[in-house]
Amino acid sequence: MPKVGMPEIRKPQLINATMEAINAVGLQKASVVMISSYAGVSPAIINHYFGGKSGLLEATMRSVLKQLSEGVKSRLQEVGPDDAVARIQAIVGGNFSSDQMDSKVVKTWLAFWSQSMHDEALFRLQRVNEKRLLSHLLLELKKVLPAEKALFAAQGIAALIDGIWLRGALSPQGINAELAQRMITDYLKLQLA
Repeated sequence: MPKVGMPEIRKPQLINATMEAINAVGLQKASVVMISSYAGVSPAIINHYFGGKSGLLEATMRSVLKQLSEGVKSRLQEVGPDDAVARIQAIVGGNFSSDQMDSKVVKTWLAFWSQSMHDEALFRLQRVNEKRLLSHLLLELKKVLPAEKALFAAQGIAALIDGIWLRGALSPQGINAELAQRMITDYLKLQLA
């Protein structure tokens, strides 16, 4: 008989182990056996809770996306509702927060983006993430720009976030969150001019 409360312990443990394994060897080499050894559990536990490696990657990304969403919401709560520029900077800052810049999280994002082109469940997660970002940006930009220009600016900011993220993730120096924030703020000022 399974122990009561074990899923609440095991699932986060396995999600963290997945990120550790991806960080160490990449998604392709991160086998169920390797991930389970990182977590100190039997490989059968992964199949039991997640239905295999694909389900585990999906759960891992759901966890990363939840952390991202909570980080953005937390930053937005610190800014007044009428300061659109500061609120957009909070959204951008959430995407470049220290927990999102952690090496294992960055590599998990890269694995997710790559795999989402071939996995329907991961593709849906990517679309939700993309729509959430655009929705947050549009909400703020419509306060200061006409709808059509707001959409253009939101798409530009989202492209900058993704592009800076990708370039930084592939750079030996990593992602420079401060530079990213400055570049995007500069772009935002040009759109508002």
